[in-house]
Amino acid sequence: MASRRANDEGAPLSYGEPVSPSAERVRALEAERQSLVSILNTLRNAGPATRLDLERETHLGRAIIVDRLATLSAFGLVEESGVGRSIGGRAPKLLRFRAEAGRLLVANMDGSTVGIGLADLSGRLLLEHYEDVAPDLPSPSLLERLEALFAWALGEGGAPLWGIGLGVPGTVEFEQEVQLAVPRFSTLPDWNESRLVERLAVRFGAPIFARSAVQTATMGEITALPPERASEMIFVDLGTSISTGLVSGSQLLRGAQGIAGQMGHVYMGEGSTLVCGCGNVGCLQTIAGCEAIAREGERAASEGQSPALAAILARSGAVTVDDIGIASRLGDPLSADILAQAGRLVGTTLAGLVNIFNPATLVIGGDLAQTGDICLAAIREAVYRHAQPLASRDLSILRSRMGRSAGLVGAATVVAEELFAAHFLEAWVTSGTPLAHPKVVTFLQAAAGAA
Repeated sequence: MASRRANDEGAPLSYGEPVSPSAERVRALEAERQSLVSILNTLRNAGPATRLDLERETHLGRAIIVDRLATLSAFGLVEESGVGRSIGGRAPKLLRFRAEAGRLLVANMDGSTVGIGLADLSGRLLLEHYEDVAPDLPSPSLLERLEALFAWALGEGGAPLWGIGLGVPGTVEFEQEVQLAVPRFSTLPDWNESRLVERLAVRFGAPIFARSAVQTATMGEITALPPERASEMIFVDLGTSISTGLVSGSQLLRGAQGIAGQMGHVYMGEGSTLVCGCGNVGCLQTIAGCEAIAREGERAASEGQSPALAAILARSGAVTVDDIGIASRLGDPLSADILAQAGRLVGTTLAGLVNIFNPATLVIGGDLAQTGDICLAAIREAVYRHAQPLASRDLSILRSRMGRSAGLVGAATVVAEELFAAHFLEAWVTSGTPLAHPKVVTFLQAAAGAA
């Protein structure tokens, strides 16, 4: 049966009209790219496979499979790795994605700590390093430190650098229709003015993908859960600020401007009169965030309501969330009450999100989650009490399993997913490196001009 086709300019051809050799070549090239993408991502996502497995998964013929594997092998993206199970006769050879073909630099910053890491193309960390920084560290000083740490992580030689992932404090704005562009940091204007991202891109010659620290941590936590529990998940970071990462259908929900998940700014009613950093009054994090909890602990210590906290205040001049957690575990009833009250407030707010998003899993992380079981138990009790029974019936509420590694693993995962997204991969797979992608070239040129 004849089909209707288009000429080189996109105008439709009449039925039976011959197609020019150039149009046929374009179609052949598109087909080649699509089959390369299909094979590469099958190996990347499913692990080692035989040629027969690839035929079944991609629905491509054996000759095409053999040809495309030769191309991917020549680029160093695929290699033979052992043998599979024999079903009669010689055992078939396994093909695998070479995650070591490129490297990813990642950094996660939460305002008081900088973590950096080096990962392979699967997102697996090869090294990680953390150090404390001043919350008000100027961006030029931060840039200088990041450059030094990244250079140290790359070391001498090794596979080429394919991308950089950043998890940053606050929010990261982005344009829905633009995959690779310089992000804007609404809460970090100093970063925008000093061109921190552009200078990193120029220094290391690689595209940069930025997300908020809670979003990278969310992506990292996904890797520690079974797929059926991770596909619908809420990660809650209980720190100085309170924020969440929302996952639905295994996809991170970023929102229209990329700032989804600001649970700490939920209004808690007329009884709360404290002004939040956002300028509003009564935000959740002003009464249940780590700063608020530490402040309550210092008040109790100075008024003599807790001998344990009073001793800490006298010794160190301050009371921290960690101090309150330790005191509660040693039996101080007031410290336990402070943590339980914070947990109830957080849990009651989370119950609303559970009713709206119906997640399979809630993962609780951040400094407050590390204080012990009292806060976590209060969160669980409040969620199960206030959420709809059907929404909470099979809900798992877990403490973070990844700890601070979550942000680095998540940043690497973000970069890998962006580089190997089918529509993005299709544009660079025939050159063997994402650095040849036209958008990457444009990004680096724009960064050089801005820096």
